[in-house]
Amino acid sequence: MSKNLVIVESPAKAKTIEGYLGRDFTVRSSFGHIRDLPKDGLAVDVKNGFAPDYQISPDKKQLVSELKKLAKDADEVWLATDDDREGEAISWHLKEALGLKADTKRIVFREITKNAILNAIQIPRTIDLDLVNAQQARRVLDRLVGYELSPVLWRKIKGGSTGLSAGRVQSVALRLVVEREREIDKHNAKSSFKVTAQFIVDGGKVLNAELPKNFATVAEARSFLEQCIGATFTIKSLDVKPAKKSPAPPFTTSTLQQEASRKLGYSVDRTMRIAQNLYEAGKISYMRTDSLNLSTEAVDKAVAEITSAFDDRYVQKRHFKNKNESAQEAHEAIRPTNFNDHSAGADRDQKRLYELIWKRSIASQMADAQLERTTVSINIRTTGVPTEGFPTELIAQGEVIKFDGFLKVYLESKDDEDDEDAKGMLPPLNIGQELDLSQMKASEKFTRPQPRYAEASLVKKLEEMGIGRPSTYAPTISTIINRGYVTKQDKPGQERTFKEYTLQAETITETSGKETFGSEKAKLFPTNTGVVVCDFLMEYFPGIVDYKFTANVEQEFDEIAGGKLEWQTMLQDFYGDFHKNIEDIQGAAAGISFKTGAKELGIDPKTGKRVSARLGKYGAYVQIGESTDEEKPQYANLRDGQLIESISLEDALSLFGLPREVGMFEDQAMTIGVGKFGPYVKHDGKYVSLGKEDDPYTITAERAAELIQQKRTESASEAIGEFEGKLVTTGKGRFGPYVKYEDKYISLAKGEQLAGLTLERAIELIQQKRNAEANKYIKEFPERPEIKVVNGMYGPYLAVGKRNVRLPKDIDPAELTLEKCLELAGDDPKGETAKKAPAKKATAAKSTTTKTAAKAPAKKAVAKKK
Repeated sequence: MSKNLVIVESPAKAKTIEGYLGRDFTVRSSFGHIRDLPKDGLAVDVKNGFAPDYQISPDKKQLVSELKKLAKDADEVWLATDDDREGEAISWHLKEALGLKADTKRIVFREITKNAILNAIQIPRTIDLDLVNAQQARRVLDRLVGYELSPVLWRKIKGGSTGLSAGRVQSVALRLVVEREREIDKHNAKSSFKVTAQFIVDGGKVLNAELPKNFATVAEARSFLEQCIGATFTIKSLDVKPAKKSPAPPFTTSTLQQEASRKLGYSVDRTMRIAQNLYEAGKISYMRTDSLNLSTEAVDKAVAEITSAFDDRYVQKRHFKNKNESAQEAHEAIRPTNFNDHSAGADRDQKRLYELIWKRSIASQMADAQLERTTVSINIRTTGVPTEGFPTELIAQGEVIKFDGFLKVYLESKDDEDDEDAKGMLPPLNIGQELDLSQMKASEKFTRPQPRYAEASLVKKLEEMGIGRPSTYAPTISTIINRGYVTKQDKPGQERTFKEYTLQAETITETSGKETFGSEKAKLFPTNTGVVVCDFLMEYFPGIVDYKFTANVEQEFDEIAGGKLEWQTMLQDFYGDFHKNIEDIQGAAAGISFKTGAKELGIDPKTGKRVSARLGKYGAYVQIGESTDEEKPQYANLRDGQLIESISLEDALSLFGLPREVGMFEDQAMTIGVGKFGPYVKHDGKYVSLGKEDDPYTITAERAAELIQQKRTESASEAIGEFEGKLVTTGKGRFGPYVKYEDKYISLAKGEQLAGLTLERAIELIQQKRNAEANKYIKEFPERPEIKVVNGMYGPYLAVGKRNVRLPKDIDPAELTLEKCLELAGDDPKGETAKKAPAKKATAAKSTTTKTAAKAPAKKAVAKKK
């Protein structure tokens, strides 16, 4: 047995470290936390100093037993979990669960390299209880909020159904998304006219210029162009100034998440999973950090690589400092462990993220880019007396890179994709030079609202506000998406008309153009549930979603980590008012009846009944009539992306437009509807699914007929030969391409196409199907035909009617008797099953409308409480 036992939290990490330490060390993984608060119950003794009731996870009990034995047999135990609060807590839980000594050695490192590991072994410390308590405070506070507040949401919003939750950071993130959506909804686009001009200079080169200020009205813009007819344009001044661009600092957790989203299109969660893999493989330093600092050794290695790859002119050492006072400067920014490795990673995702980290780290130690920026003032001299306030100058700007510096390697992306900072190179110009106007345009421009948050920009906003920490951003965003509060989706643009006036050859022409605006990709949209949850918290629990409060809580966690604040004191200060608020709202005397987003929309002109939109137990819907009416109300579910607070009466009534006939095809009506599998077109008794891009409310007869014909083509069988005197055909159905033989449909292998499929391959598939069916049943019992021993995809099992029973590993399925099968199935000799089949889960009804008054809104599957 090894003299030393090292415990880490990741198996990949354990394998890498064991290779560095040699035969005297055994490295084992705890597979993350081995103890936590149980999922059922509060598990916090509020009256006894908020003492948490930690329990060993059921799936970790055997592992803990193994680690206990290894620890008992070892001369020394080393705890080597991650160097952050979560890692410190894992080490503490290991010490407590394994019964280790209080002075058990704790080692930390920021990269998994041989030197880092060997150095850490030389300078062990003990567990930092202040860091542990900071993690405990966060864990207990989040449990208190989630456990006490979530049931309130179930009762007040979902009528007793589970599936909703609330938390400090997630609730603030939701509020940001909801408030941005409301800002966008309230935005009223205003138009103005931007004037641009093109001049032809020596050699036929083009000089682009513009007025520095837009005109507010059509009349002002047209008047300006009219006064420019016959005007003279001359260079008034040339202002040439040197400028520079400096590189961005190396990555922190949040900036890596942002840049990977912009440049690679990765979600925050995906970025962290890939970074974790790179870290555990020893390719990058620790990826959960808010420090901008690089060690002296890392800077020296980066400088050596820059000098080798380029030359000394490209080197400029830098030491970046965080603006955030709570940032842990002793840690490092995210960087490669070996700057000589320009590429690393086990797959394409890892290679792309590593390259991003390498370039950013290298660029941070490179010279500034040297630029030359030129501003040109162009004087306008009209033939007559200009009107009052007439602009007399146009401006042209250009930029030239004199020395590329860090731009040779990397340039940081920006959230604003329409950034216009970059200017082109100007042609040669002289003061007093007269310019030949090619054309001048006054184009109508419209103001735009703030864009919706993407994952990256939401992380950036949370970080700016001091809310959350590096380890919290990915799970926070995943939670609000998984809970159905927010959806991540693309939004197609809308079309609008704009006016444009062009002065050319002393003549002004007016034209109208069309532009697409408002298109967005992978943005965060609040759902109706998210809006209602946010409003409820804002009304009854404003402290939970208060930006300053949430940021202050993070500062208090930092104070606990620094030994400046007792964690129980911090929790007591929070819990008193919070719990009282919970009791007030839960109490019958409070009489709170939250209007779950209900909105009165108007009167249905056909029935004269009131139309309203509201959030029910199973989702958002529109209702015509009231339950007190003689006839039952009509219901229709809202479509994806429709919000209760912004839906109009017209949009609401259109939801009752399905099923609808769109026209005739081959003398048969085509009907559009929505069913269990989504929107469809029904024709001649057959159903054809609509495409993802097809809207059932607006699809045309031509498109519906196209889908029907397309389905026929795909479904048409094509004979490719004979086998055993019978025809072999192919076709394409709902589940993909297939071979048909006799009455059996045999799917092709994944990725296999009908094009090029030979008769020999089809016969091979037919024989495979026969063999599978011949070997399907290991044993059958004629006296009880509903009981069979089946050879399944994942191994043998017992089939009892519609119920499947897993077989113990130590049983030979071929030796099973009927009596033994009955015993395993829990059946009595008379054949009456003792156990009922599991209850069917609620399925999400895709139908969005109904014309019958008796049906209630389609029920959606309810997420289980976690």
